[in-house]
Amino acid sequence: MKTINLNNAEFIKSAATPAGFLNLQEPCVIFSGKSNVGKSSVINRILNRKNFARVGAHPGKTIHINYFRIDRQIYFIDLPGYGYASVAKSERERWGKMMERFFADPGRVSLGVMIVDSRHKPTKDDETMADWFHSTGCPLIVVANKIDKLKKSEIEPNLQRIRETLRLSEDTLVLPFSAEKGTGRDVLVRQILSAVSE
Repeated sequence: MKTINLNNAEFIKSAATPAGFLNLQEPCVIFSGKSNVGKSSVINRILNRKNFARVGAHPGKTIHINYFRIDRQIYFIDLPGYGYASVAKSERERWGKMMERFFADPGRVSLGVMIVDSRHKPTKDDETMADWFHSTGCPLIVVANKIDKLKKSEIEPNLQRIRETLRLSEDTLVLPFSAEKGTGRDVLVRQILSAVSE
């Protein structure tokens, strides 16, 4: 397994159009999730940084793909949030076209980290995103965030509902996670480092 200093992270660029996509040789971990699911908070928790991945005041307002280089060895690629109700139809269509172009090159993805809200059934947009990840054939981890907001008795049924809704294979990890409390961080870090070492 690679030794990677996750604290050594730098923002490289934002791409607003496919022309801005980087062609990278290094392993790439792709993060996706709905606008209000806590994606930035999950990335910040992994990196042990408070405000590294910006926590947006206006969910769904920016349609950019953000590139972060970690310890000069791997990239974290943060896809734009989706599913925010007040975003205009034209913006949603632009998001869809951009994602289609991004996922048209499966070589971009070493590992997918898809963040969902553990309290709710995944949305149609979540299902679409899962399908895009499945199309690459790369490993996928589904991070069930906000697990600290659930009662203990709700956790297993909710994780099962996520697995069934997103049509995940039995070997796909659905990870109970709390960006707020740090629950699941060590497991996620191990999975990421294992995937980029292969």
